[in-house]
Amino acid sequence: MSEGIKVGDAVITLPDGTTASFPLLKGTEGPAVIDIRALYQKLGVFTLDPGFTSTSSCVSSITYIDGDQGELWYRGYRIQDLANSCSFLEVCYLLMYGELPTGEQLDHFESAVKSEMCIHEKLIEFYRSFQQGAHPMAIMVGVVGALSAFLDEKKNYDDPVEREKASIKLVAKFPMLAAIAYRTAYGLPVVYPKRKFSYIKNFLYMMFHDPMNEDFDVDPVIVEAMEKIFILHADHEQNASTSTVRIAGSSLANPFACIAAGIASLWGPMHGGANEAVLNMLDEVKKRGAVDEYLTRAKDKNDSVRLMGFGHRVYKNFDPRSVIMGEIAHRVLETLNSHELELFQLAIEMEKKALADEYFIKRKLYPNVDFYSGVVLEAIGIPRDMFTVIFALSRTIGWISQWSEMMADPVKKIGRPRQLYVGEKCRQIPHARDRLSRTISPALTQRTRNVWSPVKKSIHHHVHKLHVV
Repeated sequence: MSEGIKVGDAVITLPDGTTASFPLLKGTEGPAVIDIRALYQKLGVFTLDPGFTSTSSCVSSITYIDGDQGELWYRGYRIQDLANSCSFLEVCYLLMYGELPTGEQLDHFESAVKSEMCIHEKLIEFYRSFQQGAHPMAIMVGVVGALSAFLDEKKNYDDPVEREKASIKLVAKFPMLAAIAYRTAYGLPVVYPKRKFSYIKNFLYMMFHDPMNEDFDVDPVIVEAMEKIFILHADHEQNASTSTVRIAGSSLANPFACIAAGIASLWGPMHGGANEAVLNMLDEVKKRGAVDEYLTRAKDKNDSVRLMGFGHRVYKNFDPRSVIMGEIAHRVLETLNSHELELFQLAIEMEKKALADEYFIKRKLYPNVDFYSGVVLEAIGIPRDMFTVIFALSRTIGWISQWSEMMADPVKKIGRPRQLYVGEKCRQIPHARDRLSRTISPALTQRTRNVWSPVKKSIHHHVHKLHVV
């Protein structure tokens, strides 16, 4: 894969007058980058960039974001066009292979996915070891990692055929993995997929089918909404979870372990849990009945209240996905005529007032994709603790495509960030009698006791039970 076109050199000069030049590279779109891979070799220094806000971690041809213009492309296609014209499986094919499929290619791809949808019965037994009420994301981290024991078999992932097989298996099995996580958490029996259903409908079937009823049907509006939601979340460039997948893969870990690492990263409330936080905010505003008061508090930097679902780390204009998500919300809630319609109307009111407020306009705080997605998912009947699982299900194709692209690079380097060390200088260990006899502050002693006491009680409790048995 091309590493971009060299358009010149960037010269870096240190305070002592030492200078060195580095290639300035330009990609298809977006800002140029300075290739600083030889920085330490040439100048003996590293860069410091917490959060990687100004660092390109890889070269990729999959997804492009222009945060200033509010653009998101998959393989050169605008997200709006894909969401309005394509199925999720077409987008999966696009992300995996680089082009949209022909009718014949799509039929073959869909058949391959359906053939791999079921998971091993031993893995279903593994689900039963989780207690009822376990968080579905906790279950997903475990079972996706456990796929390695069933599907890896020491494959050679330098082989593009093996990478393709692993990618199809993950995309195919994830709906059943996610559905069983939900049914395990809620103490419901496992439902197996049906070949006659589409990818999206199979997921909804495995989630919501009542075994007491032979028939299953779902409103086409719901299927279409889920189709679009999956497309909107399929990939998003080098975000936290995708970067996690890539850095795990850089050690040549198997793809199932890499995706499990991505799920763990996604689980955090700063990443995948944002739409649930929006619903919690709307619940709070609804209970108090005070939109203006909430917005006022959100503007107060000394107040803990935050306006959830507004603003984005990358988009400084608007999130192009949010417009589509707002349209989806309108259609779903009007079709279902559900009680979430009240929350949706409240969300619309908050959006209108925030976008008319100079404080939010000045800071370019516009609604992001999470502002409406939670309202839609809850209206469909998906519990809030499953929202991030839905996100993971949608994002699996992006993760595995990014992993596959990285593995296709003939020159592989393990991820190894540097640091700015500010700890102690090298020092000698005191003699045992000196270090063991020294005194420490009473506050530190008490803090240690506070941490250790519950642990000791738990140990004594379990040991006592063992002796009794």
